Amino acid sequence: MGNWLERNIIEPGKLPLLLALGAFVLTFVITRVITRLIRAGRGPFRNVKAGGLHIHHVVPGVVLTIIGGFGAVGPRQGVSSGVFAVVFGIGAGLVLDEFALILHLDDVYWTEEGRKSVEVVVITAALVGLVLAGFAPFGVNDLSSEELHDRGAVIATVVVNFLFSLLALSKGKTRTAIFGVIVPLIAMVGAIRLARPGSLWARRLYRRRPRSRARAGLRAYHHDRRWARLSRRAQDWIGGKPDSQGMRLPDRRS
Repeated sequence: MGNWLERNIIEPGKLPLLLALGAFVLTFVITRVITRLIRAGRGPFRNVKAGGLHIHHVVPGVVLTIIGGFGAVGPRQGVSSGVFAVVFGIGAGLVLDEFALILHLDDVYWTEEGRKSVEVVVITAALVGLVLAGFAPFGVNDLSSEELHDRGAVIATVVVNFLFSLLALSKGKTRTAIFGVIVPLIAMVGAIRLARPGSLWARRLYRRRPRSRARAGLRAYHHDRRWARLSRRAQDWIGGKPDSQGMRLPDRRS
């Protein structure tokens, strides 16, 4: 089955990555469904506790990620590569679903800060999907076979595209910089456009340029007004709506 998929649907060698991505997305979806049911007090699911200690699902996620990761890089035969890829994908889904908890070292799952988990999961799935679609980091996939044999051309391409991503990041455009690693044109656009207020670029280079500072603030305002509400609605639909401020429910999920 795996050989047939690699011959007819995906590029050779990418089946484990496809399996890992599928397991990752499915695990995240199932986990969110279960936690939302627990939050609403419906269904047979309950929090996992041991001796009064609430066991967050990031804990088994870390264990599965370690098992799948070491299993994937170790000696393997036959279907074992696919099995370890699925194990890794499940573990990564559980871990990144609580990314905000790890980042803040606090149970922020159902708070505004918890939206970071949904955003990280979506970005991760999108990046892996782009790699499966044939994109390579820093535009290496755009090089011809002759250019790939020229070490200097490869290094120059990687360095230039890396600088575009770095510039976009310094301008406060994190998502643009991340996706620009896979699709350099995105990073190039982010590097050329005005920086966001408060970014490293704006603090250093717009300090004595009030017109640029004002234009950057106005552009950021219009951008956020146009897209922030849509982004929040999408995050609420995917991960559940956060609690109202000051109404954190730290124990109503697994």
